[in-house]
Amino acid sequence: MRKNETFLKSILSLLKYHSKKNKKFKYLIKNLSNGLNNIKNLNQLPFIHVNCFKENDLLSVRKEKIVTTLFSSGTTSSGRSKIFLDKKNVLYQKKILSRLLFKNISNVRLPMIILDKKINKIEKNDFNAKIAAIYGFSLIGKNYFYILNNDGSINYSGLRRFLKINNNSKILMFGFTFDVYNILMKKLKKNLNFKFHNAILVHGGGWKNMEKIKISNQSFKEGIYKKFGIKNIINYYGVVEQTGSIFFECKKCNNFKTNEYSDIIIRRSDLNVCDKNEKGIVQLLSLVPTSYPGNSILFEDLGRITDNKCRDCQNFKSFNIEGRIKNVEIRGCSDAI
Repeated sequence: MRKNETFLKSILSLLKYHSKKNKKFKYLIKNLSNGLNNIKNLNQLPFIHVNCFKENDLLSVRKEKIVTTLFSSGTTSSGRSKIFLDKKNVLYQKKILSRLLFKNISNVRLPMIILDKKINKIEKNDFNAKIAAIYGFSLIGKNYFYILNNDGSINYSGLRRFLKINNNSKILMFGFTFDVYNILMKKLKKNLNFKFHNAILVHGGGWKNMEKIKISNQSFKEGIYKKFGIKNIINYYGVVEQTGSIFFECKKCNNFKTNEYSDIIIRRSDLNVCDKNEKGIVQLLSLVPTSYPGNSILFEDLGRITDNKCRDCQNFKSFNIEGRIKNVEIRGCSDAI
């Protein structure tokens, strides 16, 4: 059975499960499709708009089973997605994310520099997108070092100790893109008596702020290589609504690629499916959400599926993300019906 067939079978099974367990989701799906049993390909899969997770508590297990709540970035609680995870889904997220990290970044755990402040004690397991990402990528790290002091300054004494201890080791560096740019390009001194050519830098998110200062992905990489000699720089694309099934940038062609646990569809403004190389609205599919109905979501990002001949991407879709929908009108579940 081909990948598309097995993926479709698995995601349909999940959508049916959530429809049975969540009355609101069942109502949405009923109004967005001709019935899950009539779906023959991925493009026919119904979806809910990402704002449904901001306006509603959507979960498919009893509330007392929830052990972790994730929040998307945002300034107010009403403007943030709320993602509810039971123990089973937390463990499954970690399992899938670990597989993707070991496959795409390193097959061994590496000494890790986290380009951020140390995480304060978290109450009631409520995580925002940044904390969730740091904990997620820590799965392939060890000997963790947070590069910033609490006041946002560089902890140079701690950094020098870390670099001295790991002088002959491959190291992993991780952070959100805009934070990485500010720390490495703006704050961090160049002369640290350490050769970073053996480092792997992984970053993601924050491109909205990068666009404001007119820094592209290519110029970002060139600037960091020129200053520190870091060649192995990997961008990733992920959303808190589908934590665990992230997309990594291919090291050869620099496009994002799907994987066995997630997929992407690009839609026009009329919600018909775009052709290859046609820019449209991003719909993300994931097999990871089990405690909440987050398997098929329409976002407010713009992207395009590329006609890519890269051998490393040939078994999966290759795509680019090209910003957000400008002047987007706030939409909710009621608008999707």
